[in-house]
Amino acid sequence: MKDKFVGISKVGEKGQIVIPKEIRDMFGIASGDSVILLADKKRGIALLKSDAFEDMTDSILGGLSNECN
Repeated sequence: MKDKFVGISKVGEKGQIVIPKEIRDMFGIASGDSVILLADKKRGIALLKSDAFEDMTDSILGGLSNECN
């Protein structure tokens, strides 16, 4: 598997984009999965698979809950 891929997507009438298959495969994104969009006007848009964000949140909050007990 390649570590990098560049693709182009067009924005449809409803604001939808298609994530290229190579990228979906690279990150294990399947139909019905949720993604998180992060935006910064100067730096651009980032797309994260939601379970990666959930894992990070669990790691942070898990550490905090252990400290509070």
